[in-house]
Amino acid sequence: MAAAVRKGAGRAADLPRCRRPYSRTTEERAPVLSLEDLSVHPNPLAAHYRHFRVAERILLTGHSHQAWPDCGLAAQEQAWREAAELVDEKWDRAAAVAARVRRGYADLLGDEPEQVSLAPSTHDLVVQFLSGLPLRARPRLVTTDGEFHTIRRQLDRLAEEGFEVVKVPALPAGDAASRLAEATDERTAAVLVSSILYRSGHMITGLGAVMEACRRHGAELLVDAYHHLNVVPFSLREEGLEDAYVTGAGYKYCQLGEGNGFLRFPRDCAMRPVITGWFSEFAALYGEQEIRGRVGYGAGPDRFAGATYEPVSHYRAAAVFDFFRQQELDPPLLRAINQHQIGLLERHFDALDLDPALVDRERTVPRERRGGFLVLTSPRAADLHHGLRRRDVWTDYRGDALRLGPAPYLSDPQLEEAMGLLGEVARALG
Repeated sequence: MAAAVRKGAGRAADLPRCRRPYSRTTEERAPVLSLEDLSVHPNPLAAHYRHFRVAERILLTGHSHQAWPDCGLAAQEQAWREAAELVDEKWDRAAAVAARVRRGYADLLGDEPEQVSLAPSTHDLVVQFLSGLPLRARPRLVTTDGEFHTIRRQLDRLAEEGFEVVKVPALPAGDAASRLAEATDERTAAVLVSSILYRSGHMITGLGAVMEACRRHGAELLVDAYHHLNVVPFSLREEGLEDAYVTGAGYKYCQLGEGNGFLRFPRDCAMRPVITGWFSEFAALYGEQEIRGRVGYGAGPDRFAGATYEPVSHYRAAAVFDFFRQQELDPPLLRAINQHQIGLLERHFDALDLDPALVDRERTVPRERRGGFLVLTSPRAADLHHGLRRRDVWTDYRGDALRLGPAPYLSDPQLEEAMGLLGEVARALG
């Protein structure tokens, strides 16, 4: 399967158009797909991902880069055509598209789009968040030793400049929230933590307790929910995180591609980021500068606005959010699909009976307390990755962690074949 049917792939003329977003009051909606529907080969969703050829190769890159549905290409073309037609007047249209993207993220968080800002990357928004903290009065930042590079690298650099960065152990993840809460004190400006650890996939549960500690001490909480959204249901209200800042992006499980970072901020947010763009002035022309005698900020999402940006990514993102709604691929269904796929990978891996000194899987944390990918630990993770790639099985690895990220467009036979090929590669390594 992985090596088959390469000729004729990617012919744009053969690609189906995505339907318009459905409304529950009309018949313009796709048939509801069940877990059983999506298990067969070819997976019926694969027809919407022809450019990425998801039925012809095995893309287990879901934790790093999920495929984009074909409707994203049409949306990018639409952005180009509107720029050509409207020239500088395109920005009103781009703002309306961005509002749809904010709505997409807000729906995943159980929040309102007026509390979501957008930027090309999470790093842009994390830097703005950090620049708005009272770091002179509160020079202490609390985090874990298991954060993604966006937070890790930036905090490490701040530590070099004399700020106190406290890193508590991320593992075991079940106790991480209590360690973060205990490390928070009156000198803490903010706690920064992932809800799912990017390397191990372990969930950090009980973040509501961290939020309570932040309230008591007057600190802020920033949650990186990148590896939660669109693969594990996430509710601000249920998690007790209504007062938290939440960041993430769409490159992975949302299938939005690059350029779609977001920051969710609390309803009463009055932060004044030092790093601020002139787009914030568009909505700050109501007298704030004159009244306060200082730099003004727009309300709502404009508080964290940047400057001139490339809007094409928002066109693609809005179309993909529409596609997920049309297909009724909501977080509960996506979680059920993912749990089924992870379980299948685990069972077939165990059946290989490989030497655990060469490669083994996570066995200490139950599947329901892990994110959307499977970690295989191996001192030869790079060799396994490259051996699979030569067999047209695409994976992701970091250090000794080979990460297998299934996606809703993959079929059970593809996952089974991937495990068989992993066995071939592992045995060849001896």
